[in-house]
Amino acid sequence: MPQHYPFSAVVGSADMSLALVLSAISPEIGGVLVRGEKGTAKSTIVRGLVGVLPPIEVVAGDAFSTDPAERPDAPTEQRPVRLVELPVGATEDRVLGSLHLEKALAHGAAEYEPGLLARAHRGILYVDEVNLLHDHLVDVLLDAAATGRATVERDGVSVTHAARFVLVGTMNPEEGELRPQLLDRFGLTVEVAAPRDPALRVEVVRRRMAHDADPEAFARRWAAAESDLTRRVAAAQALLPDVVLDDDVLLKVAELCAAFEVDGLRADLVTARTAVAHAAWHGRTRVTVEDVRAAARLALPHRRRRNPFDAPGLDEDLLDDVLGPEPDEGPEDDPDGPGEGPEDGPDRGPGEQPGQPEQPGQPESAPGDDDAPGRPDPTAEATEEPTPQPTPQPTPSPAGAGTTVAAGATYRARLFTVRGAGRGESGRRSRAETDTGRRVGARPGRTGAIHLAETVRAAVPHQALRGRAPGAGGRLLLDADDLRVAVREGQESNLVLFCVDASGSMAARRRMEQVKAAILSLLLDAYRRRDKVGLVTFRGAGAELTLPPTRSVDVAAARLEVLPGGGRTPLAEGLEEAARTLATERLRDPRRRSLLVVVTDGRATAGADAVARSRHAAAALAAAGQAALVVDCESGPMRLGLGGVLAAHLGAEHVPLAEVSAGALAATVRERVA
Repeated sequence: MPQHYPFSAVVGSADMSLALVLSAISPEIGGVLVRGEKGTAKSTIVRGLVGVLPPIEVVAGDAFSTDPAERPDAPTEQRPVRLVELPVGATEDRVLGSLHLEKALAHGAAEYEPGLLARAHRGILYVDEVNLLHDHLVDVLLDAAATGRATVERDGVSVTHAARFVLVGTMNPEEGELRPQLLDRFGLTVEVAAPRDPALRVEVVRRRMAHDADPEAFARRWAAAESDLTRRVAAAQALLPDVVLDDDVLLKVAELCAAFEVDGLRADLVTARTAVAHAAWHGRTRVTVEDVRAAARLALPHRRRRNPFDAPGLDEDLLDDVLGPEPDEGPEDDPDGPGEGPEDGPDRGPGEQPGQPEQPGQPESAPGDDDAPGRPDPTAEATEEPTPQPTPQPTPSPAGAGTTVAAGATYRARLFTVRGAGRGESGRRSRAETDTGRRVGARPGRTGAIHLAETVRAAVPHQALRGRAPGAGGRLLLDADDLRVAVREGQESNLVLFCVDASGSMAARRRMEQVKAAILSLLLDAYRRRDKVGLVTFRGAGAELTLPPTRSVDVAAARLEVLPGGGRTPLAEGLEEAARTLATERLRDPRRRSLLVVVTDGRATAGADAVARSRHAAAALAAAGQAALVVDCESGPMRLGLGGVLAAHLGAEHVPLAEVSAGALAATVRERVA
């Protein structure tokens, strides 16, 4: 078994260590989401956590880690807390469990084979890159997190079992944000970043190299600190039921959540539970305002977000207004607190913060050690509308760079899809044959989810030829050609590549406000539908790939916000750059279909034969079968209709800018019907 890096040896990471330890002390908090750039030891510290958790009592030989209190007459055994890793590409059968195929086919017995949720009961369920998790697995996790139980109803199996676990997820925000329903299920969230202090970076590398050279010797060096931390966690778990949360402190929690305008009451519950666990961690039997302050910093930041483009974080001034200013802390005030302490080496023990004997202020960032919903709401798009913001004034860009205009208020965009049915990654945009969704049939095959009923049906007519007498007992005689895999119809995610005209004809303040508002609205739609997005812009003499395709709509929005306008219109160059980008992405991911969104008024004014070259580039994209949409930005009483001509050459859907909004489209339909 590989030797994990000791939890106590990770440099810094005070917030992350504290959040993990508090969740282990009080699993009712709801787990931890760790957000941070790659290479910040997110996975390292999570895997190290189980090494410092006290063992648990379970019913001997039980596959579900049942608490002996539920079966007092059963024999018991003690075992370590489990860390169960849920791969991003896991199947629903593997997560929930399903029919034991071997026993079903060999003996005709319908027996349940437990999945990962059963194994994680009373332990830690860890999802690395949780933001990339398929929607159907998110639904499963949400159900289990809400009820504390997992239910399996399929293939003749009907089982319900306990599934209470500490959910820990890590993610890199650059690869895309987390679905809002799952984000809210995480009790606590922390942001981690690599240290900028050279001395801390040196210490990180020194420890990592020492561990890699001799993991066992490195573990022995930190054994005392690990044992001390285990004893402290066990003491806090024992003290937790005796901690008192006074009404005046609970009122402070409610005032704090109301002041930060969080949605619902889950924030109040999580903050209160975290404050109680924080008091137990520090050996106190009464919750103080400082416990509430520490809890709020972990429980509220991700609940204040209103849309994917809002920056996470907590307003410290508002926190002080509600709770009062934070008192000055010296090392003598709370020797076991989460503050900074001296560098005393591995013999110091857990010291000033959970699992941090040496106390530098940032998480370890080891080179080469990279960190590596209820049901879907059909009204989610309407309920997730961001609050419209006042329109800011234009901002001058650096000399020669054109003028930057801020976006107008966003809105719910129409749904634009790729025609036909694909076989790409599960999402919420275009029709596709996927691993999830409703089962619509079966096909011969040896890869994919086995359709048991159709497999049996295919085998039955051949039993006599295979030597099984009619009416005879025994197992069903199967052949490889009998295998049938399920065909499911659902929705896929796509690559949405924006090709945006930023030339002088688009640079009028009011028009650019509307254009950016439309693109931001489409980006919000792409976020909700789990798409990848990219951004090509063209102005002046050429075009550039402003943002290579990514899952992070936050980054796309940031690039769009500073997009300057001005100059001539190299439409042909923009389309050619888009074609090159799409061709590259097809090589990287052949299954993912793409939608090209060209945002322009249709003019082409840069270079020789600008109009002819633009139409030739458009025709080439159409010949390649590229799905496209032209958002026509032309306005005013005198219109040339060039956007419609471009759409015809692209074989694309043509949509006036004013009709990108779903609300505007509905109003137009109502007017025409009337």
